[in-house]
Amino acid sequence: QLRPVESGGGSVQSGGSLTLACAVSTQTDSVYCMGWSRQAPGKEREAIVAVGADGTASYADSVKGRFTISQDFDKNTVYLQMNSLEVEDTAMYFCAADPSPGWAKRQCTLTDIPEKYWGQGTQVTVSS
Repeated sequence: QLRPVESGGGSVQSGGSLTLACAVSTQTDSVYCMGWSRQAPGKEREAIVAVGADGTASYADSVKGRFTISQDFDKNTVYLQMNSLEVEDTAMYFCAADPSPGWAKRQCTLTDIPEKYWGQGTQVTVSS
């Protein structure tokens, strides 16, 4: 089981857009709990979107309506489309993909995903 690998981070002005990608070593249609978190300097890690076994995405209020998660099953890649970026979105963004079958019976909770299923992160910086 290889860790996911994030890409697509960078610097953008407020109001701009970025798309992050997360390459997963497991068939994404076999991943029962996946999503994105972020951590800004000096702040706690924040779960921003989680997708469970039923495919339903749950977004944090801070990104709802601006961020969208999607998957390319052929490429085993998960994307995070980020629009209307704000300075407050500046953070390191981490992707997680946990294929453990136990998630099929419970709500996907990113904070419960073991470290081994997390990527190393990609930096997003939004300037005013």
